[in-house]
Amino acid sequence: MTSGQAHPSSSPSESTARGTTLHWLALLSSSGTLVCCAVPILLVSIGLGATVATMTSALPLLVTLAAHKAWLFAGSAMLLALAGYATFRTGRACPADPTLAAACQRAQRLSVRLFWLSLAIWGIGFLTAYLALPIRIWLGY
Repeated sequence: MTSGQAHPSSSPSESTARGTTLHWLALLSSSGTLVCCAVPILLVSIGLGATVATMTSALPLLVTLAAHKAWLFAGSAMLLALAGYATFRTGRACPADPTLAAACQRAQRLSVRLFWLSLAIWGIGFLTAYLALPIRIWLGY
């Protein structure tokens, strides 16, 4: 293999598949932050504490996730950072074949959308889990 040839395991389609998998993992982990922390806080804030009690009795994993929310947020932030790198790194290229190029471009658009959706979900979770109460206290509510 000469220096001008690409390594067989680093083809654009495999790179896109890995990036898309990373984006789905980021979406899943950021959704976990929303479920563990943001939704219960929101429900209690609007007076639905009994709903939260029912949720935690039906899904005891929520208590475990909430107890370890710092690790959950840190892990999901790391996955989001990796997904952001995979999405926006330089040197990404699609194949020359028009059919494969169209599929590659669709996958890249999906990756960008998944990244921004995951980041928005993570931001909402972070805002409600860590910033909502201090802001509320600061405002005097």
